[in-house]
Amino acid sequence: MSTATRGERRVSPVFLALVAIMAVSIWAVWTDFSASPGFAVFLFVVSGWVVSLCLHEYAHARTALHGGDLTVGAKGYLTLDPLKYTHAMLSIVLPVIFVIMGGIGLPGGAVFIERHRIRGRWKHSLISAAGPLTNAAFAVVVTAPFWLGAMDGVPDHFRYALGFMAQLQVTAAILNFLPVPGLDGYGVVEPWLSYKVRRQVEPFAPFGILAVFGFLWIPEVNHAFFDMIDAVLRFLDVTAWDTYWGQQLFRFWQGTPDIPPLSGLVF
Repeated sequence: MSTATRGERRVSPVFLALVAIMAVSIWAVWTDFSASPGFAVFLFVVSGWVVSLCLHEYAHARTALHGGDLTVGAKGYLTLDPLKYTHAMLSIVLPVIFVIMGGIGLPGGAVFIERHRIRGRWKHSLISAAGPLTNAAFAVVVTAPFWLGAMDGVPDHFRYALGFMAQLQVTAAILNFLPVPGLDGYGVVEPWLSYKVRRQVEPFAPFGILAVFGFLWIPEVNHAFFDMIDAVLRFLDVTAWDTYWGQQLFRFWQGTPDIPPLSGLVF
C-alpha cells in the first residue's frame, strides 16, 4: 500500500520561497515596475523553471510511491524541496546553465528511486514518463492564454516572458523523452530491454545529457530541432516573435533590447 506521513508530504519552505519569487517577478514584469525589465523577466523565467523542475521530480517520486517505493517520502522527495535531490548539479545547476547558454530546457536526473521495490515493467516506464509529462502539462498551462485567445491587453514583456517559458517547457518535454541513457525517455524503454543490453548501456548513462547538449551545438541539428519546437509552439499559438524577444529580454546582461511595438504586426 502506498503511503507517506504528513511530515514527509509537507511542502518545503524552499519551494514556497521559489513560488513567492516567481509571483513577485510576475508582478514586476506585468507592471513594468523593475528599472530593468530584462532582470524581472530573468527572475520570472529562472524561478518558474526551477519550480517546474521541482514538479518534474515530484512527479517521478509520487509515481514511484504509488508503484511500491515507500522510501521516497523519507528521502524528502515529496516535499518539493530541490535541496533534497541526490544530484544538485544535474538537477538544478546544469539545467539553469543550459537555459542561460542556449534557451534549452533540459532537466537532469535528481531523485533516486529504489527500483527493486517496484514490480512490473509498466510501473517502471510510468515512473520515468511522469517527469516529462509534467513538463508537457506545464507547457499547456503556460500557453493557455495564447491558445485561448486571452492575450489582448496583456503587457508585451509578460507575453514574451511566457513565450520563452513555453519554449523551455516544450524543449524539456521533447528532449527528456529521447531514448538516450540518462534521460527519462531511456527509462521508459529500459524495462523492456534485455538484461545484456541494459548492462552494456549502463556505463554511458552519466554522459547522456551532455552528449545531447553537445549534439544540439551542431548547427544543422540545432536548426532542425528548433524548427520542430517552433512547429509545436505555433500549434499552441505561440509565435517565434514571442519566444525570440522573450529570450532577448531574459539575457538582461546584454542590455534592454529595442523591441518594435506589437501593435500592427500580423502573424
